[in-house]
Amino acid sequence: MAQNEPSFTIGVEEEYLLVDKETRNLATDPPKALMEACEKKLAKQVSPEFLRCQIEVGTPVCKSVQEARSELAHLRGTIADISGEHGLAPIAASTHPFARWKEQQHTDKERYNDLARDMQVVVRRMLICGMHVHVAIEDDVTRIDLFNQLAYFLPHLLALSTSSPFWQGMRTGLNSYRLSVFKEMPRTGLPEEFDSPGQYQRTVDALVKAGVIEDATKVWWDLRPSARFPTLEMRVTDTCTRLDDAIAIAALFRCLTRMLWRLKRSNQRWRSYTRFLIEENRWLAQRDGARGSLIDFGRGERVAYPELVEELLELVREDAEHFNCLGAVEHARQIASEGTSADRQIAIYEKAIADGADEDEALKAVVDNLIAETVDF
Repeated sequence: MAQNEPSFTIGVEEEYLLVDKETRNLATDPPKALMEACEKKLAKQVSPEFLRCQIEVGTPVCKSVQEARSELAHLRGTIADISGEHGLAPIAASTHPFARWKEQQHTDKERYNDLARDMQVVVRRMLICGMHVHVAIEDDVTRIDLFNQLAYFLPHLLALSTSSPFWQGMRTGLNSYRLSVFKEMPRTGLPEEFDSPGQYQRTVDALVKAGVIEDATKVWWDLRPSARFPTLEMRVTDTCTRLDDAIAIAALFRCLTRMLWRLKRSNQRWRSYTRFLIEENRWLAQRDGARGSLIDFGRGERVAYPELVEELLELVREDAEHFNCLGAVEHARQIASEGTSADRQIAIYEKAIADGADEDEALKAVVDNLIAETVDF
């Protein structure tokens, strides 16, 4: 049976916002030389995003989370060095604390021009960034089977990542406001369940045939079978400001995928719950992050997230040892204890206000910390 085990190789994509170091506001029109320099040094590992103030990076296929960490550190560092030459800096956060979406310009590329025409104001409001993690599962049937089961764990991963508590200068009351913005787009949110790869493909083909989408890359669920690679792509998470938080989530997603594969190998599977119930946990994770609680549907009660982390770690211990990433996975315990980027942003803002700063100064202090934490590895 061992020869049939998926490779479980991993890849991570992150989106960053480019800020002006002097004003701390977004760089609405970064110089072309910046992207050209990034592409010269990083080739296909870097690309522009829909908005010109954004930049996306992606690791190559990695066999270990240690390799993925090294690649992301190099990508973050390179983007920061090149941006710095232009008085700019990347921040790894899913929203900017005070920038206005109406002031942003979209990238002049055919794909993005088409998107702007199709989605109108909805896509122009997409001043948000995310982190996507790919895990390779080469067999189509296994990929769809694990895809259906992994939806249960998406809120648990989201809670560890939250980094978008502010929107246009306002404290939203949510740790991940990004998901509320993204929800305006079609084909987002929790994924559907499918009986087979064929049913999934027929579903996508129905929209392609109708001329609504070109291909499956326009399906933006929290988790999806990748249209380009034989992977499952986890998309629910915010961009993590701290690199080690990002790696913990990537490692945990990889281990959860293998844990479910082990169940399948033993003719078992994770208990199925309705999307209605999972959606409630998704909301709790979005609102409260890692310092809140999620519903344990088996117990029928809410459980504090630190306790859930311990249960997750026990579930995937065998897999973390298999991948030699126990330390990376156990970092989730520290996130649950100390909070996420969203918690730190709120704390910095509140301290600045308490120390006599006005709102503008307090929000700029948040940006300064995001700049520092993005490259603190």
